[in-house]
Amino acid sequence: MGRTFENRKLAMLKRGDRDAKAFTRAGRQISMAVKAGGPDADNNPGLRRAIQNARAVNMPKDRIQGAIEKAAGLGDVDEYKTVFYEGYGPHGIAMMVETATDNPTRTVANVRFAFKKEDGNLGSTGSVAFMFDQFGVFRLDPEGLDRDELELLLIDHGLEQLDDGINDDGDPVLVLRCAREDFGNLQAGLDANKIAVASSGFEWVPKTTTELSDDETDAVLKLIDRLEQDDDVQVVFHNLG
Repeated sequence: MGRTFENRKLAMLKRGDRDAKAFTRAGRQISMAVKAGGPDADNNPGLRRAIQNARAVNMPKDRIQGAIEKAAGLGDVDEYKTVFYEGYGPHGIAMMVETATDNPTRTVANVRFAFKKEDGNLGSTGSVAFMFDQFGVFRLDPEGLDRDELELLLIDHGLEQLDDGINDDGDPVLVLRCAREDFGNLQAGLDANKIAVASSGFEWVPKTTTELSDDETDAVLKLIDRLEQDDDVQVVFHNLG
């Protein structure tokens, strides 16, 4: 009984830590969106997307509103900007690390340390980006949606790929991808057909993937986990198959 309780307690603590990091990242995206386009979500597509993504990680409404107000000048706020870092993890796995930082000097030092600690190498700008394509990505709750109908409905709005996926809670999602320049067109198509979007954004998708053994994969996952523990790191893209 005692061990079961401890296991449940540990799981709750891990989930709480994961949620806290997700809220921190969502708050930074909201802050950057407000600074770029203002606090009115109706007139700021970037803010609408940031709010959408914050809701997808179950960020409370009062925290979302607080982040908007803070960024709008109703409180002290740090200035964040998006910075990408590129490098190779163990066994030659290419990585793109997206960060939201108010101190690039601190962030690059932390990212470099993580790569070094886990037998990777931080590279220069452009060193691995050529191995990826950037797509606009939308994730939808599949309930009540017909895949074939959805594909036919949205192909004229720039839809290029439609795949199955899972979210951070392990629930199924439909993953829609389009060229970066078609992001607005696909968003408009979804809006026009009243299709709710769980989350959206831009992602770096590898042109090819690399398969590794279980032990080699574990080494790569250790680096990804170490990077994701840093509050400045938003997401890590890689070509691990």
